[in-house]
Amino acid sequence: MKTSFWTRIFDLVAPRACAVCGCRLSPNESVLCARCHLHLPLTGFEKHPDDNEMAQRFWVQIPIERAAALFFYEAQSELARMIYDMKYHHRPDIGESLGRITARLFVAQDFFRDIDAIIPVPLSRWRYWQRGYNQSEEIARGVADVTGLPIYNKVVRRTRFDQSQTRLSPYERRTNTAEAFQLVDGDKIRGLHLLIVDDIVTTGATILALASELQRAGDMRFSVLSLGYSKS
Repeated sequence: MKTSFWTRIFDLVAPRACAVCGCRLSPNESVLCARCHLHLPLTGFEKHPDDNEMAQRFWVQIPIERAAALFFYEAQSELARMIYDMKYHHRPDIGESLGRITARLFVAQDFFRDIDAIIPVPLSRWRYWQRGYNQSEEIARGVADVTGLPIYNKVVRRTRFDQSQTRLSPYERRTNTAEAFQLVDGDKIRGLHLLIVDDIVTTGATILALASELQRAGDMRFSVLSLGYSKS
């Protein structure tokens, strides 16, 4: 990756730190240092995107084509702290950079074949106002930068979000996301193959609720991309 003159100057004045270990980044590194990048617990799901444990969470329930996450996610891990910083410490750059990293890896496996557009999981207005950005949309920007796919962020909206999903049981997650989305522009997406992008997939309840609402447009197919996948 080429580094501009001004990036090098800025790094001298205000050195950037790795989002995982905190060590200083070199001018040609983005968000992750080479060591942390090398030691990411990669899922490898992109090699079998139509048949892996993440994709299986969506089988039968929605017309799923493929699904994959970049890394395995565990609460209280260094990667969990990075995701927390992305969402709550005003680090949208983490999402965009990791979106590019994920897309470059997945492109090599033809993951984006015949996908028409990206749908980032929307935030409620309240969450967006608190945060100032949607982390899933930032991830989508990184993916779009590599793939050239358009981002459709206005065809569906989040109508409510009762509480964080983090400590909820699978049943509570499904209840928390039930009827949480509202289709706004079905004509724009009817008949398309959509890539739903989120930060972490655990039970898949949010993805299922969103896809179910999008299906009201008719004749839909879905693929799913996330940064992290949690087995718990």
